[in-house]
Amino acid sequence: MKNRPFHLFKSTVLGAGLCALLSVTGAHAGEALDNILNNKQIRIAVPVDYPPYGYVGPDMAPRGLDIDVAKLMADKLGVKLQLVPVTAPNRVAYLQSGKADFTISSLGKTAEREKVIDYSIAYSPFFDAVFGAKALQAKTMADLAGKSVSVTRGSMQDKELTDMAPQAIAKRFEDNNSTISAFLSGQTQLVAIGTTVAAALKEKNPALDIELKVVLSNSPNYIGMVKDQPELRAKVNDIIRTAKADGTLDAISQKWLGAPAGDLPE
Repeated sequence: MKNRPFHLFKSTVLGAGLCALLSVTGAHAGEALDNILNNKQIRIAVPVDYPPYGYVGPDMAPRGLDIDVAKLMADKLGVKLQLVPVTAPNRVAYLQSGKADFTISSLGKTAEREKVIDYSIAYSPFFDAVFGAKALQAKTMADLAGKSVSVTRGSMQDKELTDMAPQAIAKRFEDNNSTISAFLSGQTQLVAIGTTVAAALKEKNPALDIELKVVLSNSPNYIGMVKDQPELRAKVNDIIRTAKADGTLDAISQKWLGAPAGDLPE
C-alpha cells in the first residue's frame, strides 16, 4: 500500500469486517490459508503508535520493522497487503473477531494468549525494561516499590511489571503514545517500554533525560494467528525460516533496531 493515508485504513477495515467474520471465525483447519490465496489479499494487524516497530511517517503511511515484515509476508504469499492498524489492547481481539488474518505487532508469547491464538516462530528480538531519569535511584525490582510507572494496558510490559514489581504504582494507559506521553510530561516517574522504543525517543531528542533502570525481560516477537490453522502456520514459519537463512530478517532488524535479529528461538 504505497503512500496510502492512515485514515483510509480505518474505513477499509470496517468495510471488510462482516466478510472477515464469516470467512475466518468459521473456518475449518486449512481454510484460512486457502481463503488468503483465493482472495489474493491478506489483512495483517500492525502497530501505528510504537516506533520503530510500527508508526505513521510524515507521508501518513505506516512504516517500521513490523510493517516491513508484513510486506515480506504478502510478497512471499503472492497476495495484496491490507494493513490493519491496532493498539496493544485490541491486536488479539482483532484476530478473534476476524478483522485480521494475523497480527505482526511486536507480540510476545504468553500462556494466556496461547489459549486463544497460535504463534509463529520468532521473527525479531525485543527487550522490555523500566526507564527513568538518571538521578532517580532504581536498580532492582525492589527499588520500584512506591514509584509510579506508566505502562500500556494489556502489553507484555504490563504483565511483567505486575508480576515482577507488584509494589510499583502502575499507571495504565490504552495506547503506547499515551504511555510515553505520561512519562515525558512528568505524570509518572518511570516508564515500562521496549529498549528499542527508548532508543528511538533518545534519537529523536538527544537531550532527553532517560536511561535504563531495570530489565524486565528479553522477549522476542511472534506472529499471532487464529487457532487451529496448521497450513497457515506452517507456511508462515517457512517464510520466516527462509528469511532468517538468507539474511532478510537480519537486514530488516539492522535497519530499524541497529542490530541484526540474531539467533531467534523457534
